[in-house]
Amino acid sequence: MGVATHNIIGRLAASVGALGAVAPQFEAVLDVPHGGVLCALPALLAVGLLDGITDYFPLQSGYYGPDSLLLLLAFMALSRINSIEGLRDHAPGEWGKLLGLDRVPEVRTLRQKVREMSHAGKPRQWSAALAQRWLAAAPEQANALYIDGHVRVYYGQQTRLPKHYVAREKLCLRATVDYWVNAMDGQPFMVINQVVDPGLIRVIEDEILPRLESMHPALTEPLPTVGRARHRFILVFDREGYSPDFFARLRAKQVACLTYHKYPEAAWSENEFHNQPVPLVSGQIVTMQLAERGVRLSNGLWLREIRKLSQSGHQTAILTT
Repeated sequence: MGVATHNIIGRLAASVGALGAVAPQFEAVLDVPHGGVLCALPALLAVGLLDGITDYFPLQSGYYGPDSLLLLLAFMALSRINSIEGLRDHAPGEWGKLLGLDRVPEVRTLRQKVREMSHAGKPRQWSAALAQRWLAAAPEQANALYIDGHVRVYYGQQTRLPKHYVAREKLCLRATVDYWVNAMDGQPFMVINQVVDPGLIRVIEDEILPRLESMHPALTEPLPTVGRARHRFILVFDREGYSPDFFARLRAKQVACLTYHKYPEAAWSENEFHNQPVPLVSGQIVTMQLAERGVRLSNGLWLREIRKLSQSGHQTAILTT
């Protein structure tokens, strides 16, 4: 039956279709490689990794169930095994002990199972359900979301991806772009992968905003516009999202934004800056030299411009609606 396959009855039952998936049975063992990943198991369960997975990944009857497969992929990521192929270099029986099984699936079997789980957009539906759960569990964090793009270089030969500029390499390389939507303390809510990157503004308008509004109904409730302008939540992003027309479209949707001023004017007088206590997400309070003015953009939109004065004299200009 193969290396480390000592659960004979379970495997025979799975081979004749009499077993949906084997139930994990953990045993007391010593000196298990990568055993430290089990310390992360409570955290993985707390974030809902295995909640309702049979609704999204109804695999055919077999020895390995979707819960064991998802935990295996999570443990591989925690152990810095970057690909399914990398599992060949590790003892299958030792890794099986981490899952409460006799051994982990062979690489070809794992590829087949992952391909089956990836059918018909199920991973996207599962990811959306997780994001909806996280947003509902921390509604105060959903009021301010940080959007950041990361270029992921592709080194394979199976497809010819378009090239992107990779800042750390200072080269244009074949890559995809991941747009992460995080809480201000860095906790991720969702990630959107773009093979052909249309740019941050298009991704926010076409992908991120519709998903946020569908996942968290509280974000879709319109606010009364009597008096000063009000917003449902705020998006924080870098200079790539600078566009006066984009700011106006966000304001029309009652979405505030905060980003760097891409074209700041001359430096302000240092007499305008005053020490202000600023609470960080961690709870720490730091003192910054800040100044504020109103600024009118090229399309007539009136925004707040806040500048931070560093010890070197540099002024960081930030715009917010």
